[in-house]
Amino acid sequence: MIDTTIERFQADVIDASTQVPVLVDFWAPWCGPCKSLGPMLEKLETQYNGRFKLVKVNTDEQQELAQHFQIRSIPTVFAVVDGQPVDQFQGALPEGQLREFIDRLMPNPADIELDEAFRAMQAGDRDKAVEHLKKALLLDPASDGARLMYAELLADEDPAAAKAHLEGLSPAARQDPHAQALETRINALLEENALPPTPELEARIVANPGDLEARLELAQHCIAHKAWEPALEQLIEIVRRDRAFGEDIGRKTMLQVFDLAAAQPQLVAAWRRRLSSVLF
Repeated sequence: MIDTTIERFQADVIDASTQVPVLVDFWAPWCGPCKSLGPMLEKLETQYNGRFKLVKVNTDEQQELAQHFQIRSIPTVFAVVDGQPVDQFQGALPEGQLREFIDRLMPNPADIELDEAFRAMQAGDRDKAVEHLKKALLLDPASDGARLMYAELLADEDPAAAKAHLEGLSPAARQDPHAQALETRINALLEENALPPTPELEARIVANPGDLEARLELAQHCIAHKAWEPALEQLIEIVRRDRAFGEDIGRKTMLQVFDLAAAQPQLVAAWRRRLSSVLF
């Protein structure tokens, strides 16, 4: 617990709240309810062992701060997270309600592991990312973010396990375009061995350019191997020749490839233009 001033408020509250939630307790020495709330907040700060920070503002001494926050009665407590007030209450709450208020501010442990997994991936440490994702799913099996990222990492080495994770997504998450695009690629990987060999499909297309099934199967081979442009070549030809084929599967699959190829924005932009020209 610290007492802050207007000069130190930026460091004590705004900057500190980017690390942990900060509770700002506006109080005064003459305030009766403050005398019960303040010690209770201090006790909880100790019990929570650094998971939140308590900062006190004496409104008699820091009237400018009190005016800025439009304090009309005390005690008033603001919760600040990432530099922004996110919640507040007035009056002295019972300890149980105080704990509920504080717990709502605490980050989900699974989300912390997911953030660490993202950082590990950015650093090129796939094994560490997998370790954090496993922990995230143990903490919260319903974490769509962790499950989707894990499926993406597993796609090449174990597409069956990756598909199982996709099937574990919530119904809303399964409708996400990125999830649907990833499912398309995973299905292509799983089905690749059942598809005719690439040379056979190419020969069929040469012999009959209107063989749209062969074009779709060749595109699936390409998607499995992240060969986005050859896949798009076959898919746009399907759209050009028969938009209704496979319930518009050519166009729909192109949109999923655009999502899969998001790391190549110039390629995606060029092919979006080509698709638009065919459609319109």
